[in-house]
Amino acid sequence: MIKNSLTVLASAVAALALTGCINLAPDHQRPEAPVAGQWPQGPGAEAPGAQAAAQLQWEQFFHDARLRELISLALKNNRDLRVALLNVEVARAQAGVSAANRWPTINAGFTGTRGPQTSTSGDTRVVSTYQAGLQINAFELDLFSRLKNTSEASFANYLATAEAARTARISLIASVATAYLAVQADDELLKLTEQTLATRQDSLKLTQLKFDNGASSKLDLNTAQSSYESARATLAQLQRTRMQDMNSLTLLVGQTLPDNLTSAQPLSSQTMGALLAGLPSEVLIQRPDVRQAEQQLVAAEANIGVARAAFFPSISLTTSAGTASNALSDLFKRSAWSISGTALMPLFDFGKNRNNLDAAKASREVAVANYEKAVQSAFREVSDALAGRATLDEQLRAQDAQAEAEASRLQLVELSYRNGAASNLDLLDAQRSSFAAQQSALQVRLAQLQNQVQLYKVLGGGTEPAPAQQNAQAPQ
Repeated sequence: MIKNSLTVLASAVAALALTGCINLAPDHQRPEAPVAGQWPQGPGAEAPGAQAAAQLQWEQFFHDARLRELISLALKNNRDLRVALLNVEVARAQAGVSAANRWPTINAGFTGTRGPQTSTSGDTRVVSTYQAGLQINAFELDLFSRLKNTSEASFANYLATAEAARTARISLIASVATAYLAVQADDELLKLTEQTLATRQDSLKLTQLKFDNGASSKLDLNTAQSSYESARATLAQLQRTRMQDMNSLTLLVGQTLPDNLTSAQPLSSQTMGALLAGLPSEVLIQRPDVRQAEQQLVAAEANIGVARAAFFPSISLTTSAGTASNALSDLFKRSAWSISGTALMPLFDFGKNRNNLDAAKASREVAVANYEKAVQSAFREVSDALAGRATLDEQLRAQDAQAEAEASRLQLVELSYRNGAASNLDLLDAQRSSFAAQQSALQVRLAQLQNQVQLYKVLGGGTEPAPAQQNAQAPQ
């Protein structure tokens, strides 16, 4: 029995020694990035101690404790991210199946038959036959690396899926931060609008009193009424926007927001980590979406090898080793073995193999174009975020200065109005201008903070390997 088992193993080893002799897939070469060597406006102002985004985890980048708690909840509960990670598991299992197809499947079995048998003399008798042993069925000798390239294509698709999960992860982190900041801005705008509405209500009451006593015109009353209603409409709009933004944040987090979260910070106190822009050639190839496109290109190249191998003969072996006997009592006393091979060479397929190869080559060109597009899109996203960093800080300083000037102007107009030196129209105009300037300042501050989040995302920040990819190994 041991001798027979050794025979099977020897056959398997001999078969494996012949596998993968010729690889018909093209060698992988990363396409040259079709973008400039520098960002269009340069790296912009970079604070002392700035770090590369890829080396700065999100816990270090975001300083707001409440935001970090929300991101942690989202990473645990968000359904889109869960689906992305499960897709990685599916792709990993499929890659394992493709890798296993390169090895022989050894089966253990027992068969028994009983039936009439006629001898050469014409006598008929009932004969029992029993067999037990190991068997390898139709094991393909991978002479032209068809199975190897199939496995490599499947593994590359797995890595591409893992990179897609990393993209989903950092996108979720950025989306939670963006939605959280929007809710913070909504709260501050609501507070400002409520204060403005109270001020305009007081002005309306005063104007109504003056009108009732003949000290104010109908025009003044209508203007005050319009100003009040405008603030009331703005408040209703902001309340709706705030509820919608909160709904978006809740969906991203994947659950109702807990009541025991850390207190929120105002927008003026929000700070984030300082980022280095780096060079496009260094930054872009680290982005998971670009790495995903490259793995899809690797898979397309492996599929060319699979298509080319179809033009050559395929050889498969079937072998068995074990025992056979006409009596169960003697089953393990007699050995039996067999080996057979099949070779198939395509002759006429009416262009099927040629068309499959043409399709594989065209798919590779599509993968190249998709890779180049991914690089160009990444370049544009980083360039846009850097343009925002270069201009939003200055815009915010100017908007804050305008808001301060309008607030000072409003105080002066209110003083003049109380002393009779300014009209009701002057007061209402100053109130509207001050309110608009403060609104704009808050909106620019929100845009500046959200641009920092976007810059962290597009520079590849927080893209640690997906859990399913950490122990991944390429097929041998």
